[in-house]
Amino acid sequence: MSLTCLQESLRDLPGDAPEAVVSGNFVQFCLLEALGFQSREICPQYDTGNGAVDYAVRQNIDGDVFLNSRSNPYLLVELKGRDVSLNQGSAGYKRTVEQLKRYLLGSHCKTVKWGIITNSDHIQLFRKHGRVIHPATTCLEITAENVDQIVALVKGKIEQPIRALTVATYNNKGGVGKTTTTANLAAILTLLEKKVLVVDCDPNQQDLTSSLGMGLIEGEVYEALTNRSANLQAAIKPFSVSYRTLGKDFEFDVIAADRKFSNGGTTDGDFIDEVQLRQQIKPDRLGRILEPLKSEYDYILLDAPPNWRIFSQLAIYAADVVLMPTKHNNLFSLENAALAIKEFIPEAQKVRDDGSPIALPIFFNGEKTTPPQLSAAQQEITNILKQAKKDGFDLLPYFYPRYTNSKKDLHIFEVPSYANIASAAFSRIPATYRDKTARDYYLALAKEYFLQ
Repeated sequence: MSLTCLQESLRDLPGDAPEAVVSGNFVQFCLLEALGFQSREICPQYDTGNGAVDYAVRQNIDGDVFLNSRSNPYLLVELKGRDVSLNQGSAGYKRTVEQLKRYLLGSHCKTVKWGIITNSDHIQLFRKHGRVIHPATTCLEITAENVDQIVALVKGKIEQPIRALTVATYNNKGGVGKTTTTANLAAILTLLEKKVLVVDCDPNQQDLTSSLGMGLIEGEVYEALTNRSANLQAAIKPFSVSYRTLGKDFEFDVIAADRKFSNGGTTDGDFIDEVQLRQQIKPDRLGRILEPLKSEYDYILLDAPPNWRIFSQLAIYAADVVLMPTKHNNLFSLENAALAIKEFIPEAQKVRDDGSPIALPIFFNGEKTTPPQLSAAQQEITNILKQAKKDGFDLLPYFYPRYTNSKKDLHIFEVPSYANIASAAFSRIPATYRDKTARDYYLALAKEYFLQ
């Protein structure tokens, strides 16, 4: 059996091959070809609008030759030499990932769906959905023996892009506005003409279901979670609002809380405790049954309960990213966000084995922040960051995402007022549909985290 180009190139590369050698011998003429791209579909040193990435690629469409037009790139590749370690967690890995993310968010890369880092010893695929960039694989070690299988895995993903971004709204602390955030984020995204599904993952509190004035469903979610032949289609119901000022209706789909799980009870009166549920339902089951729906929606939003039990785990294990509301005047909400980032999300990543979900930076939700209160919150965050560093975790990007050594920016995004939003609960309509102030707040939230 003859060796493939990928195998030959890896075996011929020196152990300390610099970037130029990796580029010419492995990436341009072997890797990109194996991923399905021809020479005129490959543009070296592509101007992303935020620096030059090593390669941008896109298949030619009719007379639009990508090498000539350099428009609408599909995938970016940032490569390093073998003299730069891309072992996950290494300094070289972190720098390269940040570099790729910067390129992916460049003004010339709004159409890009994927990004790759590689040094021919390791390769990792990242998915881009609007502003969100999250792993689509872990950082995989490449050898001549496994390179064909790994590249086939990457190719399969980039050839079948997923439409939906799955977002879990979560904090282990209650009372931070998770449900309000989920409902209003769904509303603002529909105003932006995105197709959205929201899922009430808290069958005991049922706050999302109640806030939308919807009834509980009668066992459809239970059936889908416990029966391999069932699906979630029967559980999906529309929530519609007539928007008079625009003269049109807006709608998102909802999977309401399931009565069969309510307070551990079932429709026939039997009690199901946590141990029984775990025997029936694996934590990754929700993600599996949501998979067929990802081609139908732009966003799937999961409202998770404030604990680390089966229903929270179902939501986090199913998510691509985790959005964490906190309160500046609630130390426990900040500490619990840190706990989720350090312990709960990595637990889900091990089960998922694709590097996701990842945490988005925290935000302050729903109350006015005074300078003294902000100063007190920053001091508590400093303590959290110091303790995390002692434990081997760098939480700085999750609390202060704009902080750099040259610019010590302590900005945390904020939804600054709760009054107009809270009053909407009585109308059973998200405040975004009724109130311009709320609409502006949640549009800012969507732009900060999700929209490019």
